[in-house]
Amino acid sequence: MKIRAGSRDSVLAVAQSEIILDLIKKSAPGTETELVTMKTTGDRILDRTLDKAGGKGLFVKELDAALLSGRVDITIHSLKDLPSELPEGIEIAAYSKRGCAEDVLILPKGADVPDRRLPIGSASARRTAQLRELFPDMEIKPVRGNVLTRLEKLDAGEYSALVLAKAGIVRLGLEERISREFTAEEMLPAAGQGIIAVECRSGFDHWFLDAVNDREAQICAEAERAFIRAVNGGCSAPSAAYCTADGNRLTMTGMDVKDGRIIKRSVSGGYAEAEELGERLARLIKGEERT
Repeated sequence: MKIRAGSRDSVLAVAQSEIILDLIKKSAPGTETELVTMKTTGDRILDRTLDKAGGKGLFVKELDAALLSGRVDITIHSLKDLPSELPEGIEIAAYSKRGCAEDVLILPKGADVPDRRLPIGSASARRTAQLRELFPDMEIKPVRGNVLTRLEKLDAGEYSALVLAKAGIVRLGLEERISREFTAEEMLPAAGQGIIAVECRSGFDHWFLDAVNDREAQICAEAERAFIRAVNGGCSAPSAAYCTADGNRLTMTGMDVKDGRIIKRSVSGGYAEAEELGERLARLIKGEERT
């Protein structure tokens, strides 16, 4: 059997895809895999932020088309890059074990502290809103491009620091670049951050992904994505959600911004009510329900 997997062509996307393909080959011996890489619309548009370009769906548009046409059998993504609503005919078939969910601060090579004359680079409204509270005296400026491109801009003197997902930095083997790891209380992660998602066509037999799927990551991801859908959070919205599991108990914190003010709430519940938990948290954030 041969499995064709679609991926963005960035170094990080390829590294994450190789993680999944290695797991497939180990769990389904004899399976042949082929990685089909492509540049997405989101990779090509670098002169404006995603909210002005059309949303995070731009990072999956070409991959969705390849999947639906049968050019590839599965597609592999950072879960945080997937829209909360999937196109008809596509489903998430597996969630990897969650890596590091936190965000980290990266300084230019040789720097010990951020140069306060230069802006901090942030690619998301979620990070920007929280950075303004953490660094109220510094400018926060958009930065586009893949991780390596952003690091080049940082080291070239365009920014005093960058904020990136720790999982991506670790998967690229760049841990030495980390200057500070933010706690989830300081910088609430994006929904799905640290998880690699595998998509397939609805009805496609994806038995070979059974050993790839991590049940705890799946439950937490479903709760977080339910919150994002219910709170109407897209890539242009500064909403976030982070769920953790302890035994069969889930604890989730959600965030949104209203009139420039960050609103956070937390809820707890059982595994069986993961999506309901996310929806309830959204109602609390929007003031439609009291604790």
